[in-house]
Amino acid sequence: MSPWRDRAGRLSPLKSVAFLLVLAPGLWLAVEWAVIGLGARPFTTALRETGQWAIRLLFLSLAIAPFRRIFNWSDLIAVRRMIGVAALGYAIAHIGLYTLDQNLDVAKVLGEIWARFYLTIGAVAAVGLLALGITSTDGMIRRLTGRRWQMLHRAAYGIALLAVAHFFLQSRSNVWQPTLMAGLLIWLLSWRLWLRRAGMAGMGLRLGALGLGATLATALAEFGWYAGMTGIPALAVFAANIDPAAGLRPAWAVAGAGLTVAAGAEILALARTARTG
Repeated sequence: MSPWRDRAGRLSPLKSVAFLLVLAPGLWLAVEWAVIGLGARPFTTALRETGQWAIRLLFLSLAIAPFRRIFNWSDLIAVRRMIGVAALGYAIAHIGLYTLDQNLDVAKVLGEIWARFYLTIGAVAAVGLLALGITSTDGMIRRLTGRRWQMLHRAAYGIALLAVAHFFLQSRSNVWQPTLMAGLLIWLLSWRLWLRRAGMAGMGLRLGALGLGATLATALAEFGWYAGMTGIPALAVFAANIDPAAGLRPAWAVAGAGLTVAAGAEILALARTARTG
């Protein structure tokens, strides 16, 4: 079946848009490389971009479940598999480009993965994504049965954690994006715990609290990284989170995302109340 069609074979606008959006970064990167080049180190640039898009799309696939529940948008589930497979595709491209950069010396690539911890955890995350991709078909879902399949695919959160750790270690001193991803992962994991304990009651207020908690955790994660892994004064980084002159920090980006979701949920709840009242 074509990825832009629903199970009945009809053209799906949602799936069509999602298909174009997940392809766009790779196509743009390829065109940019072919037409204007990617700078003095094109392989490094392409490696960075494909790796980052693999992580972004993995996180987007994890966000489908909460957004579907929060906004009562059941059709979103139709694009989750596509987004997850796209994350796998970018991860494979990432590894393939690294292998090309090493002159297709597979033994050297394997040796580097074994010797360098950040490459090891990145490779484990990629293998995990591959396992999820292989078992994402309808046939594998039936073969594994729903319960076992769900247990296996909950490993996506562990894979996301490994991907964030790989991103941090690879980025070293410039950890704006890895810190943002860490904050979003904290939000996603906290959502799952909250849903299990409290259900959907008081959603707007609880989502607001969840966003603020993830914001603080993001700031602490950034502080902890600089305190433990670099020579950059960690307290100065922490203070930058409350200094507007320092620019947008990852914690505030997480706050904006979390509070936007909370506001959207509250507006939707008020609209439903107005319709039923």
